[in-house]
Amino acid sequence: MLKNNVISKKAIIYPLLMLSAMWFFYFLQQQGLFGSCFGAIIPLLPEGLLGILTSPLLHGNMDHIIGNSIPIAVLMFLLYQFYPLVANKVFIIGWLATGFLVWLLPPIDIMTGDYLYTCTIGASGVVYVLAFFLFFSGVFKWNMKLLTISLLVVLYYGSLVWGMLPEELFSNLEEPSKISWQAHLAGAVVGIILALMFKKIGEKKKKFIWEFPNYYSEKDDKLWQQYKENHPDDFLELPYKKKDDIWDRLDELRGK
Repeated sequence: MLKNNVISKKAIIYPLLMLSAMWFFYFLQQQGLFGSCFGAIIPLLPEGLLGILTSPLLHGNMDHIIGNSIPIAVLMFLLYQFYPLVANKVFIIGWLATGFLVWLLPPIDIMTGDYLYTCTIGASGVVYVLAFFLFFSGVFKWNMKLLTISLLVVLYYGSLVWGMLPEELFSNLEEPSKISWQAHLAGAVVGIILALMFKKIGEKKKKFIWEFPNYYSEKDDKLWQQYKENHPDDFLELPYKKKDDIWDRLDELRGK
């Protein structure tokens, strides 16, 4: 399933670079360099715009960063291995567009309608971009290899769809959920849009010759023509159809 049975260097290097950046920033957080929502996305407030660039690198605790590290590594590997022509564009546009959408979405408690001052951090929005791009891109291209990648994404990350809905819909919480369903929803939407944008770039569905109408022509079959030339005796007794002679049908034509 790998191209020429070779793993792309970018498919190894770029996920490692992303993981290194995430863990480096987490280390800085532990040193107190990113406190009081600095570097987070704060919806609709100018000071939250910086988070569009930095929030995917920041995480709240060890469980948070570990939970994002594994899918980031896997999905980035699949992106750069099977979509090398658009991988950088998908990753960068997905990162920025998702962050901007989260900044635009008002943080309103859907149960009470109250406005909430929220600080959104974490790479889960990027995870949703990659997962939904990989799935829908394989479907849009209808290429069997890429469809296999789509099925793998669904198999291992199919439960991500529930993360696009507020946690309050499924359980009674004493306080507002800290999980940003807005970031998940924004990432999913951006991933689908990118899959549509780039569906004509890269590998497409392979169309075999027998899928074309009238794909076989005896005149174009060089081996068959060569055989006929070299073995004319094999075709002497073939029941060829007699050619129509218009004089034999003269009476018939006069009758009309």
